[in-house]
Amino acid sequence: MAQEDSFLYALSSNNAWAGYKAHQNPNFFPKLAGGQTPQILWLGCSDSRCPETTILGLQPGDVFVHRNIANIISPTDINTSAVIEYAVTFLGVRHVVLCGHSACGGAIAALAGGRVGGVLDTWLTPLRAIRVAHAEELAAIKDESARAVRVAELNVQAGVAVLMANAVVQDAVRERGLEVHGCLFDIGSGRIRDLGFGTGSKGGVMRGAGGADEVVRGKHAQLVFRGGSAASMAVR
Repeated sequence: MAQEDSFLYALSSNNAWAGYKAHQNPNFFPKLAGGQTPQILWLGCSDSRCPETTILGLQPGDVFVHRNIANIISPTDINTSAVIEYAVTFLGVRHVVLCGHSACGGAIAALAGGRVGGVLDTWLTPLRAIRVAHAEELAAIKDESARAVRVAELNVQAGVAVLMANAVVQDAVRERGLEVHGCLFDIGSGRIRDLGFGTGSKGGVMRGAGGADEVVRGKHAQLVFRGGSAASMAVR
């Protein structure tokens, strides 16, 4: 498809989608326009293969989102900090999810060790620091894809540590039980894996404390996370 045709196709696809959703549920867009009450703040990578609402099986209005190159969480990044503060303080989200992914270009670039060019070299500095700090462990991983996945995991761990040190997040965890999850999205399978960082329990999919069912209800859908099993979705 020609480059200029891609945008025209996107507009046409949007028109078809909007028409279908309105036909399926005439109240969908009027309800959406009335305000947002998302229960999840998603902090992810800008990679086009990781569309959070789609891979979570949720709908517009269910997930508040911030994405950047390689899902890096920096305490000095005012953009990220503003998103976190708004979502936690004013929207009252119940879950903060920091999600990395397999085949991450940022992780691969950090492992390569060369210059990328421009501002990207500055932005990827935290990933390069992770590579240096864990050089022995990473060198022992012979498969390049697995090595990049490990860097992505370590990046999520570092990002969750920054989140847990954020005063707004700390207050919400203490005062109303906000949950912080560090996860990894496997592009090859479409599955999200809880890495066990943050306030949640280790292993499996995202779930509530003690492995109990955790129901995440959005404006138009809900996910039920069960310990050790896949999530089920009900559209309302």
